Amino acid sequence: MTSRDRRASTLAALDALAAQTGLPAGTRVRVHLVDAGSCDGTAEAVRRAHPGVQVAEVGPDVYWSHGMRLASRNSRAAGLPDPTHQLWLGDAVRLRAGALAELLATARRFDDAAIVVGALSRAGLTVRSGRTAPPALALVEPTGTPERCATYDGDVVLVPWAVRERVGDIDKVFRHGMGDHDHGLRARRAGVAAYVAPRAVGEWAGAGSGVPGSSEPGIGVREALRRVASEAERPVWPWAVYCVRHAGVRAPGLIVAPYVLTALRAGRTRGRGHRGASS
Repeated sequence: MTSRDRRASTLAALDALAAQTGLPAGTRVRVHLVDAGSCDGTAEAVRRAHPGVQVAEVGPDVYWSHGMRLASRNSRAAGLPDPTHQLWLGDAVRLRAGALAELLATARRFDDAAIVVGALSRAGLTVRSGRTAPPALALVEPTGTPERCATYDGDVVLVPWAVRERVGDIDKVFRHGMGDHDHGLRARRAGVAAYVAPRAVGEWAGAGSGVPGSSEPGIGVREALRRVASEAERPVWPWAVYCVRHAGVRAPGLIVAPYVLTALRAGRTRGRGHRGASS
C-alpha cells in the first residue's frame, strides 16, 4: 500500500483488511505501507491502530507507482519467507468481508498462474478498438464468473508470487500514473492472463485530489501545458515510454497528442474568456 494524507481512509482500508473472513487455514497477511510525506499523521495513526503493519516513511516526492515499488521491495527484505501472493491495495479501498478469500480462490482456479483483479467502481480493463489511447480501454464488470481483462487499475490486484517473479514490479520509469496499466500489458505480453474476480470485492471510498487539472477553464497555454506534463497527468518521458511500448505505429502521434490538444483547448477557452470580458 501507498498513502499520502488519507489517514481516515487508510485506517478504514486496514480495518477492512484485518477483518477478512473465510481465509484458508494458516493464512498470514503481512502489510507493508509506504507513507509518502503525509502531513495528517497517517503513519503515526497506523502504527497505533495496526502495530503489525510495517510502515516506511518517505518524502512527498514519492508518488503511487514509486511507492508501490518500495512496498514490494520492503516485503522481500523483511527477513521472512517469500509470500505466496502479493496484494496491491489502494489506500481508499474498503474490502468487503470475504473479498481476499475470493481473490485467492479465483487465483487457485488458474493454478496461481494468473493475476486476479478486484472490481470496485473501477474494474479490470480490456482492450477495445479505438484511436484515443494506446490502446483504448474499457471497463470489465464482474459477471459471477472470472472475466478476462488485458490490464488493470491498481486498487485491488492479487499477483501470485510466481507471477510476480516473472513479470516484476511496476516499472521504475513510472512514478505515479500509468504504472499499473503498463504492468498489466507487460504481463499479457509475457503470457500471463489477468481476470476480474466474479464479484465486486469492495468500494473505493476516497475523495478526489481537489487539484485543478489542465482542462480548467481560463488558464493560459503555458499553465495548461505545465499541468498536463505534471506527475498527476501525462509526464512527458513516462508517457512516451508507455506509447512506444503499447501503441505500435501510432506511438509518435499519440506521444504529442495530449500536449497539442491541451494547448489548443487552453487557447480556445482563454480566447472566449477574453472576448466575454471585453463585451
